[in-house]
Amino acid sequence: MDHAEENEILGATKRYYVERPIFSHPVLQERLHKKDKVSDSIGDKLKQAFTCTPKKIRNIIYMFLPITKWLPAYKFKEYVLGDLVSGISTGVLQLPQGLAFAMLAAVPPVFGLYSSFYPVIMYCFFGTSRHVSIGPFAVISLMIGGVAVRLVPDDIVIPGGVNATNGTEARDALRVKVAMSVTLLSGIIQSTVAVLQNVKNLNVCSLGVGLMVFGLLLGGKEFNERFKEKLPAPIPLEFFAVVMGTGISAGFNLHESYNVDVVGTLPLGLLPPANPDTSLFHLVYVDAIAIAIVGFSVTISMAKTLANKHGYQVDGNQELIALGLCNSIGSLFQTFSISCSLSRSLVQEGTGGKTQLAGCLASLMILLVILATGFLFESLPQAVLSAIVIVNLKGMFMQFSDLPFFWRTSKIELTIWLTTFVSSLFLGLDYGLITAVIIALLTVIYRTQSPSYKVLGQLPDTDVYIDIDAYEEVKEIPGIKIFQINAPIYYANSDLYSNALKRKTGVNPAFIMGARRKAMRKYAKEVGNANMANATVVKVDAEVDGEDGTKPEEDENEIKYPPIVIKSTLPEELQRFMPPGDNIHTIILDFTQVNFIDSVGVKTLAGIVKEYGDVGIYVYLAGCSAQVVNDLTRNRFFENPALLELLFHSIHDAVLGSQAREALAEQEGSAVPPQEDSEPNATPEA
Repeated sequence: MDHAEENEILGATKRYYVERPIFSHPVLQERLHKKDKVSDSIGDKLKQAFTCTPKKIRNIIYMFLPITKWLPAYKFKEYVLGDLVSGISTGVLQLPQGLAFAMLAAVPPVFGLYSSFYPVIMYCFFGTSRHVSIGPFAVISLMIGGVAVRLVPDDIVIPGGVNATNGTEARDALRVKVAMSVTLLSGIIQSTVAVLQNVKNLNVCSLGVGLMVFGLLLGGKEFNERFKEKLPAPIPLEFFAVVMGTGISAGFNLHESYNVDVVGTLPLGLLPPANPDTSLFHLVYVDAIAIAIVGFSVTISMAKTLANKHGYQVDGNQELIALGLCNSIGSLFQTFSISCSLSRSLVQEGTGGKTQLAGCLASLMILLVILATGFLFESLPQAVLSAIVIVNLKGMFMQFSDLPFFWRTSKIELTIWLTTFVSSLFLGLDYGLITAVIIALLTVIYRTQSPSYKVLGQLPDTDVYIDIDAYEEVKEIPGIKIFQINAPIYYANSDLYSNALKRKTGVNPAFIMGARRKAMRKYAKEVGNANMANATVVKVDAEVDGEDGTKPEEDENEIKYPPIVIKSTLPEELQRFMPPGDNIHTIILDFTQVNFIDSVGVKTLAGIVKEYGDVGIYVYLAGCSAQVVNDLTRNRFFENPALLELLFHSIHDAVLGSQAREALAEQEGSAVPPQEDSEPNATPEA
């Protein structure tokens, strides 16, 4: 039996019947009893905060140093093989990416190796994700490179008269300083939030090598993607490209014979710690903020995705602390800003990595290169690294394929995409990001100012209420209009909400009042008594719009509030002067999709209740969340207790309540009135 047949049988055979009172807000509150919440005194809270117990100390250590929790529980026989294979696979990929992404960061390649080692070790101690691969990331490296090249351009003149074009080492040293400063500041920003190459000359040989490696990498990645289910681990194409490129370059002496740019000297050993130049902070703080935001966003997104897949949780706040420490402490060892690498994380997870130990093992492979084998890669053509960079940016270029999708589904998201692209292209990644965030916030405001308004109807013989314009079976209930908004009601859209209510329902109190006045004038004109017409109009105005009807009357024992709804029925002889239309007696506002309402929205709502009440129409609120009820209470909407009677648990409760009220009113109206010794209303003499 397929799903469609199962649904058909279910719909035809199963019914549910519910018998309960109509739940207005007061009736429902009578059925409910709030739980007593004992609030601790300030002294107890301070005592609890500063009390030091072994359990509390242990939890704090677990929180800020996650390795103390997962390492003692490490299942050696079960995890070690997966972590070992995953660490080797990730390390093989991390080596070429570290060298390549250093070029994007505009620093010598060896600093890419440093950035692939120190932060990974620190993340192993402080990070909560078991599968993300921390280290150089293409986008972050591009942002670092943008700052370095802006502050230390190729044609900068070094103090002392040495031109950087001829003094590459001096220029690179300054760029490393800039990278260290940005990295330190971005790390400080992340930690603080948690706690509270240009190609100058065209070389045909270099171009040929780059294109050949690019083609091999592109084809190899497609092969990995197509056969990923059958391969035990992705083929480490970047590593093979580095090994082959280095071998060919050294064997044919491409640097000397064909002037092919190569990586050059990779000094062995680790550099001693150095203090970043904090005097550059005022020049790079905007870039540091952008890098901190992008780095955390990428990391937490991938971490949560992999955590959900494997059934564990990551702590976003602790991830901020971990990234902040990786960047700020790493900058002392001359690393540049790092983040989660998407491609390496997928490799680490796909090859069986179980814990953070896999990343630690990968970093040890980088340490081996730094300490012993780095000189082997000095002949590596830079064109190979360029090809690796471009292939790893393939995912970014493929995002252009999202444009048709956004065009079909969401013009707003398409606007954000295009604005981000254009601003990043012309303003740089940092200011492009800031522009994108501002545009995104503006679109949020636009969406709340332009929500979806719907008039709902009933699916006959059910308690289901849906858009009347969308389905033929849905019918409006006589005398009742149900109006829905799918956004909060606040200062930016409250007037729009009021106008949309009148427009969509077709019930405008001002028009109703005007029609009644016009009918009275026509009737008075017909009977030839203008004085009566003026008196009648003035009388109705006083009853409906007068100030006396809005203020409570204070008695000795209680405050008497005016009626919420003024029921004024026109005499039968005046009805023929009224324009044809629906006899609406109730407006139901569906608040099921309203998550908050501010003080301006409450005032607007109070105005709606009074405006419709003045022409004899009740306004009910249905499906209010506890938050909305609290907002209404806090802003004194229920100052008149009778307004609580307008709240209903659901749309269906409001509909039944309205129908019961009208039935009772009709019953009372049909009762025989007692005889009174009073003269009938005077009528004009013929």
